[in-house]
Amino acid sequence: MQGEGTGRMQGLDSRAHSILAGLRADFQSGATQLALNTLDQLLSYLDEVGPDVEVLSRLLAELRAARPTMCVIGNALAMIEQRLTCGPQAARTAIIDTRNQLQDATAVIAGHARRHLPKNPVIMTHSASSMVLALFRSMAEHNQPFSVICTQSSPGFEGHSLALALNELSIPVTLITDAQMGLFVPQADVVITGCDTWLADGCFINKSGTHLLALAARAAEKPFWVLADSFRNSDVDSGSVELEEMPGEELKAPEGDWITPRNVYFERVPQSLVSQRISEQGVFSCPAGPRR
Repeated sequence: MQGEGTGRMQGLDSRAHSILAGLRADFQSGATQLALNTLDQLLSYLDEVGPDVEVLSRLLAELRAARPTMCVIGNALAMIEQRLTCGPQAARTAIIDTRNQLQDATAVIAGHARRHLPKNPVIMTHSASSMVLALFRSMAEHNQPFSVICTQSSPGFEGHSLALALNELSIPVTLITDAQMGLFVPQADVVITGCDTWLADGCFINKSGTHLLALAARAAEKPFWVLADSFRNSDVDSGSVELEEMPGEELKAPEGDWITPRNVYFERVPQSLVSQRISEQGVFSCPAGPRR
């Protein structure tokens, strides 16, 4: 596989390599935002470089493989690949259409979730899902009072960016360490996270720490919601998915011959811990069908 990927990359120009490197290096953006950023980069690439269909096909293939735990990116790019045979202009239209579908799905999900929340809720979350942030922005725009408990989400501290965004919206936010999850879950009315991939065997993938948060919510008898559009649906199961791991140096662990730091960024979470999955298609009680 490595040789195959290297062969494809040899036909890419420096701008294509830059887009690919940016996608691989971004561990701060949520899956939807990262997909939208990638689509924007592809539009600029088409306009400024004007690659032929063969080069664009190589780039799309590399981009699809770059972030295996973020199914939304691969699915969005697959929709573009299906229309690539008609030429670069068709690809441009496909990128715009796909981008619009992603944005529309996010807005619909925010509306579904907002209408199902209790009055003046305390919402607890983990990491910095762009879809969860869209919900918070929608609530603020509709003058729906709420407050947030947010984990730092170490070691990348994505929760800091979410806290800053909430601060700009004048929304009260309590920022805690990941280790305080169990302490603060009882204070929340509902726990809500995003999702990077919804697997075929009843698990979903999200930032490491989500499983612990879901277990804490179950122990405290708090509802655990997952915001996940249909772009996140995958036909693979837990045994065949690759969980991304970052360099151990990010943990700043002490050096020692017997010390091995591990920095796995994503994990599988069983669907059995989910109270509701909210997609653009509606509100679904897990593991049952749609809630009417």
